[in-house]
Amino acid sequence: MLIAHDMLIMALDGARMSLFRNKGSVRVPQLELLIEEVQNSPSTAELGNDQPGRSFQSIGHARGAYEMTDLHQQAEDEFTLEMAELLVFHMHDDDRRAVLIAPPHVLGLMRKHLPKDIKARLIAEIDKDYAGRTALDVAKLLDMYEA
Repeated sequence: MLIAHDMLIMALDGARMSLFRNKGSVRVPQLELLIEEVQNSPSTAELGNDQPGRSFQSIGHARGAYEMTDLHQQAEDEFTLEMAELLVFHMHDDDRRAVLIAPPHVLGLMRKHLPKDIKARLIAEIDKDYAGRTALDVAKLLDMYEA
């Protein structure tokens, strides 16, 4: 994949994000790390230990349990939405293009929350978990990726 000069590349998952900018040329990309965010992502058990509620039927003795909220996933989704806002902030004032690299769930959440003008300037969405990788690893992935 050809990465234009000044293009943004965001690699993220639910707990880590790296935002790169190509400071090199199309032929010789040179990714520069602009921002790196890491969120402490404790398990649901660490976030809350309340048992799910119970419901009782009005007739008979049957009862059922409510589904327990996955607090860990909820925290990861909130982090993803914050990173969507960050990408919008970095792309808002100019015609800069970007590439998103994230697992499928994160890509889906990002798609829902990015404005149409920003989504139109995404040249690729790659469903890989490359969050926390080095600029060299990300550059190699982009080099192998066919858009």
